[in-house]
Amino acid sequence: MAGLGLDCLFGESILSFAGRALDRVGVQFTTDTEVRCSVAAVLLVTGILCIAFGLAMAIKRVVLAVRPGYGGRIADAVLNDSTLRRGPSVVVIGGGTGLSTLLRGLKQYTSNITAIVTVTDDGGSSGRLRNELGILPPGDIRNCLVALADTEPLMEQLLQYRFRCGSGLNGHSFGNLLIAALTELSGDFELAVRESSKVLAVRGRVLPSTLSDVTICAELIDGSIVRGETNLSAQDKPIRRVFIEPQDCTPLADAVEAIGEADAIVLGPGSLYTSVIPNLLVRQLTAEIAASRAPKIYVCNVMTQKGETDNYGVFDHVKAILDHSVDGLLDYCVVNDGRVSEPLLKRYSEMSQHVVRDDSKRVAALGIRVVKANVVSETEVVRHDPIKLASVLMQLIAEIREAQEPKPTVRRFVCRMFRRREYIRS
Repeated sequence: MAGLGLDCLFGESILSFAGRALDRVGVQFTTDTEVRCSVAAVLLVTGILCIAFGLAMAIKRVVLAVRPGYGGRIADAVLNDSTLRRGPSVVVIGGGTGLSTLLRGLKQYTSNITAIVTVTDDGGSSGRLRNELGILPPGDIRNCLVALADTEPLMEQLLQYRFRCGSGLNGHSFGNLLIAALTELSGDFELAVRESSKVLAVRGRVLPSTLSDVTICAELIDGSIVRGETNLSAQDKPIRRVFIEPQDCTPLADAVEAIGEADAIVLGPGSLYTSVIPNLLVRQLTAEIAASRAPKIYVCNVMTQKGETDNYGVFDHVKAILDHSVDGLLDYCVVNDGRVSEPLLKRYSEMSQHVVRDDSKRVAALGIRVVKANVVSETEVVRHDPIKLASVLMQLIAEIREAQEPKPTVRRFVCRMFRRREYIRS
């Protein structure tokens, strides 16, 4: 259309037709030049509007392809995605419900997220797929993918759907079956997770801590050995230490690279001995964490866990992490100081679970800075609030980065202004 407008200015192709059409509606022009210029203006404006509309629709299609189900303004979506891409690189290490809860909050602040997830689960749907198909347990991976996904609610519900009947399907999660199917098709669990991330438009990456078929084991206070995550959680004796078999497993290269490039490394929240510490038993992973210059932040649990952390305080959680890794691994510890309602406290007490004792002064004595904040969310259960926790972490990371940046001096400011003035003069 715009091209036709330009043609009117320099050619006679549609001039006579336009003149006759305008004569019929009673519009009179004194010269052919007026006809040519008027038609050209109309066609140019129409053409520009068509081009603008086409570009807007193309951008909208791109946005919907990247962020399915988005119903807001396109400009807001583009600006939001641009802001998230400039966010800090955060590596989060753990597993279970705690890790996925944190990821739901973090993705609101940055898309540069790498979740390193434990692969020791041997119960439920994950355990069955692990035993029957010989694949790594997909459950915690699935939860993290869904937490970081930028997709329609129906897709999330589908991936989390658990079959309730059928001799073979009963108890299986659809998302677990999807990852299992992709593993069979590709022959590679890591590739299956990567392809699942593409399908779900995941913000960031989700990586297993190792591709080895590992089993978590525990030595109890009486010297007995318990093997398997399910058995470990079911026993009622204090845990002396945990270890994995085989012990010589190696981490993924992408996980090592992510730790080396991280602006911050976060451990937890999640089950201490079955979600957080198993990742640290992959020795090369722990070595990379210790060598990283990024701040290491541990998010302590709000409640104790029966069979794992009975009667534990904040210090006990931190000490267990250090005992299973290296001294000096942690720089910060986030502790909840929000209140839990009495009805929930009573319900948890009946399950032999209590609020983690706040003995953070002992943690501070280790040289670890304690950050206290109200990060708890109360529904039918006591958990960390995704947005509250992510906000506290992002504020802490921002403060650390600001403190590490060189402070401007008067001399540097004067030199900068002088160079600016010389540039303007030139």
